[in-house]
Amino acid sequence: MPHPLWSERRSGAASSRPGDQRSPWQRDRARILHSAAFRRLQAKTQILGIGQNDFYRTRLTHSLEAAQIGTGLVSQLRAKVNQTQLSYLPDDSLMEALCLAHDIGHPPFGHGGETALNFKMLHAGGFEGNGQTLRIVAKLEPYTLQHGMDLSRRTLLGLLKYPVLQPDLSRQTLPATNPLNLTPWQPAKAIFAADADILQWILAPLSAADCALFQSTEQLDKSPYIKSRYKSLDASIMELADDIAYGVHDLEDAIVLGNISQSQWQQHTADDWAALPHELQPLMQQISTALFSNQHHLRKDAIGSLVNLLISAVTLSEVLPQAEEPLVRYNATLSAAPLAILHCLKQVVYRCVILKPEIQQSRFRCQNMLMALFDAFSSDPARLLPANTQQRWQQAADELKVRVICDYISGMTDDYAEHMYRRLYATV
Repeated sequence: MPHPLWSERRSGAASSRPGDQRSPWQRDRARILHSAAFRRLQAKTQILGIGQNDFYRTRLTHSLEAAQIGTGLVSQLRAKVNQTQLSYLPDDSLMEALCLAHDIGHPPFGHGGETALNFKMLHAGGFEGNGQTLRIVAKLEPYTLQHGMDLSRRTLLGLLKYPVLQPDLSRQTLPATNPLNLTPWQPAKAIFAADADILQWILAPLSAADCALFQSTEQLDKSPYIKSRYKSLDASIMELADDIAYGVHDLEDAIVLGNISQSQWQQHTADDWAALPHELQPLMQQISTALFSNQHHLRKDAIGSLVNLLISAVTLSEVLPQAEEPLVRYNATLSAAPLAILHCLKQVVYRCVILKPEIQQSRFRCQNMLMALFDAFSSDPARLLPANTQQRWQQAADELKVRVICDYISGMTDDYAEHMYRRLYATV
C-alpha cells in the first residue's frame, strides 16, 4: 500500500469540517473545481484562439474531457492488474482532480504565451506551465494563507510532470530587445527554483535511493536544458489522458471546422496505418472513412472508437523496478501499436492545424503582446499593478519580485490580456 504520508497536507491540517464524509481526494477535487484558476480555463486558448469560432474546445472543456478519459484509464487498469497492484491505483476522485488541474498553470495564448513569458523570466528562474500549476495549487490560490489549495501530497505528486528543478539559466546572453523569433527560447520542463521547498516536501516520503532514481535526468542536445526521466504512476495516467484528449478531440475540432481535409488526412496517415498490425488496419480504415462522413453521428462514433481503442490498450508497467515506493515504480503505458496511432493523431493536428500560417501569425501577435505587458508592469510595478498584486510585490524578496509580476500576467485569460494590452498601449 502507498505510505499514509501521501494523504497529508502541507499545512498539517488533518481534520475536515464536522460531518464531512469525503475522502482527501474528493476534497482536493472540490478545491480545484471551485477555484478561480480552474474557472479561468474557460477563456484560455487550447489551439484556436478564443473568439475565432463558437465550436472549438477551450482549456476548460479539454480538462473536463481529460478527466473523463483519465477515469476510463483507471477502470481499464483495475480490470488488468493483480490484487496487490490494485491497491496502488488512484481512485476516480484523485484522477479527476489531477486531470482537472493539469492545465491551470498555462498562461494566456497557450504554448506561445508560455514561451514569451519564459524569455522574459530567463534571468529570474524561467517559466513553464506545469511549474506554474504547482505554484498555483501550492502557493497562490487563496484557499489558505500560505499553502494555496493545500492539496494532499499524493495529488501534488500526481501533478508533477517533471519532478526536477529548473537549471540555472541566469548566465544566458539575451538580446537587448524582445526578439521577434522566440523559437530558441522554449521553456525547460521543470519546477521553479523558487518552489524547491514544495518539491522537497512532496518527495519527503521517498527513500534517498528512490528520490535519486525518480529525479534522474538526461541532458538534451541544447544545453543547459535537461529532461526528467520519470513521473509518478498517477502523473503517467493523467498525462496519457491529456494526450488522448488532445490527439483525438482536437482532431475532431479540426475536421469539423475544415482545418483538415480528407486528402490531408490520407497523406499524413497512410504510411502509419500500413505499418500497423494487420488486425488493426481494417479498423483504422473504417474510422478514417467515418471521420469525414457527412453524417455527424458516424463521425462521432468514429471518435468514440478511437478513444476506446486507446483507453483499452493501457497497461501497468514497472518503469523503476528497483524502487521501493510503488507510486514511482509503476507507470501507465500503451502498447506499441496504439501508441503509434496516438503519435500519428497528434502529428496530424500539429502539422495541419498548429503549423498553419494563420495560427502562427496569431501566436506571433499574442507573444509580442505578453512581452509588452511584462515590460510595462516591470517598468513601474508600484504604479501599474493592481492593488492586491502590488501588495504581494512589495512583500516579496527582491529576487522574487519579478516572479510576482509573472504570476499576475500568467494568470490572465486571453481576453483579459488583450484588454490590458489595449489599456496600456492603444493609441486610439
